[in-house]
Amino acid sequence: MTFQDLGLEPMLLKAVTEMGFENPTPIQEQTIPQLQNTSTDMVALAQTGTGKTAAFGLPLLQKLDLNSKFTQALILAPTRELCVQISKDLINYSKYISGLRVTAVYGGAPIMGQIRDVKAGSQVIVATPGRLIDMIERKAIDLSHVDIVVLDEADEMLNMGFKDDLDEILGNTPPTKNTWLFSATMPREVERIASKYMETPLEISVGKKNSGNENIEHIYYQVQQRDRYAALKRIADFYPDIFGIVFCRTKAETQDVADQLIKDGYNADALHGDLSQAQRDLVMKRFRSRTLQMLVATDVAARGIDVNNVTHVINYNLPEDAENYTHRSGRTARAGKSGIAIAIVTPKESFKIKEIERIIQSKFTKADVPTGVDVCEKQLFHLVHKLHNVEVKDDEIEKYLPKIYDELKDLDKEELIKRFVSEEFNRFYTYYQNSQDLNSGGDGAPNGKTTRFFVNMGQLDGFNRNSIKDFLTEISNVHPRMIFNIDVKNSFSFFETENKHMDDFLNLNKAGIEFNARPVSFEVSKAKTGGYGEKRSFGGGSREDGQRKSFGGGRSFGGNREGDRKSSFGGERKSYGERKTYGGNREGAERRVYGGSKEGGERKSRFSK
Repeated sequence: MTFQDLGLEPMLLKAVTEMGFENPTPIQEQTIPQLQNTSTDMVALAQTGTGKTAAFGLPLLQKLDLNSKFTQALILAPTRELCVQISKDLINYSKYISGLRVTAVYGGAPIMGQIRDVKAGSQVIVATPGRLIDMIERKAIDLSHVDIVVLDEADEMLNMGFKDDLDEILGNTPPTKNTWLFSATMPREVERIASKYMETPLEISVGKKNSGNENIEHIYYQVQQRDRYAALKRIADFYPDIFGIVFCRTKAETQDVADQLIKDGYNADALHGDLSQAQRDLVMKRFRSRTLQMLVATDVAARGIDVNNVTHVINYNLPEDAENYTHRSGRTARAGKSGIAIAIVTPKESFKIKEIERIIQSKFTKADVPTGVDVCEKQLFHLVHKLHNVEVKDDEIEKYLPKIYDELKDLDKEELIKRFVSEEFNRFYTYYQNSQDLNSGGDGAPNGKTTRFFVNMGQLDGFNRNSIKDFLTEISNVHPRMIFNIDVKNSFSFFETENKHMDDFLNLNKAGIEFNARPVSFEVSKAKTGGYGEKRSFGGGSREDGQRKSFGGGRSFGGNREGDRKSSFGGERKSYGERKTYGGNREGAERRVYGGSKEGGERKSRFSK
């Protein structure tokens, strides 16, 4: 079947043909004829990326009275990104229909401009629930003439807490309207909306109810918590042509992961609710143009991202609500293409995989995080493939060739190939040659062999978990991934490392390392956890002191706690003086970054560039 067979009006058919639409998707094939020829309520279940906007948008546009300026169709979407995307699609579909106005109403943009557009006469309004409620309360919008209400991504709107808003909005529309509900899943709340506001709705389902896209391959990697970011980088390097979305749970985590990727040379950026609308639009423009290779986003911000050819969706953390996994993974394998959805989980989170498998009715493949050798091999042949298929601009390069030939005349073909390949290959080989195995067997520590250390630096010295890790990395040259289970107290801290790095820290006691003119001291802690009565071995010896450390009055081994704080190791503790931040952000303090990403060597740039 083609779009010509669906009975679309000539002006609509001309527009969609120019947009490259040839054959309708299953949801379009089933809904468009039904909706344009009958007056009915409808519940349609289909995964994201299956063409739902055209499925309801094309028949909706055919039903409008263009001689009337009243709002006749209302489309509700959960996020401003989806709201804007739907309005743009409708404008593109109707480019040859004169007299039609579509207005997008959403938060994050000036409301007065949107009010002016609505009052000027818009037959179609695409809105987010929150901003629409605001306009209803201002009496700035008239919904009394609405004939069609579309609830797009209805399950997500309910997940985001819009239940009461939807009830209020639908209560302001005529009871004679038709309601078209489109959803990826059918939870109870969606069923409640359907039963309350629809009369014998036509039901259409493409694929299995609540199931995931069958064109998506689901993979999960099991790592320790401290290795989550290292695993993300390893995965990105293993797929040199990745064009993906990385999902995080919180806005802070989203920004942090994006910042780390940028620092490590990846083309990445963040998308979350703390960004202004202008910032969000710029990020999405860069992503759509593929200037960005990886978009790091929260669930809410990523709703409505309609970008073709996304190759991978990476769950940096699994969503709190397992059903949201369906929406995340639906960002790839759109328009009938295939894609890969990846989850990075810890041993404690692995049970969630079974729950998600039940919801999406598809199995995950447990895979090993690629080794350094795997990545090097993949990158090498990716480079060779690029060299083989590179476009040669003969006219532009012709004038340079004589000098190039002369410079390389002493090299035969085999030697020339080796040198060209090595120029790029050496970068990632140096980085990965001593890389660690990131796969977790579930024992909570690499090989189950770790040492717990005490260090006489804490919050009073201006340290937090991130900055003390940067500090320890700088003075020891131990990779930051090998410093974990950090516990920063008021005047001291604990951390763990693999046994093989024990001497790296104990030898620092002889190196005379100082911080704020006070010696930094490391001691092996005999207890597994830093409790109130922890036993410690002083100076790396075997004596167990068993002394209780006071968390309120501080600890004193011959020093004095009155007036200036005196360290037990003889140096003055400048708790009220200058605080230096190693890798963290402190207001009023200079940001100093130590360490960085050093998995087998400093990484200067993205390997696949």
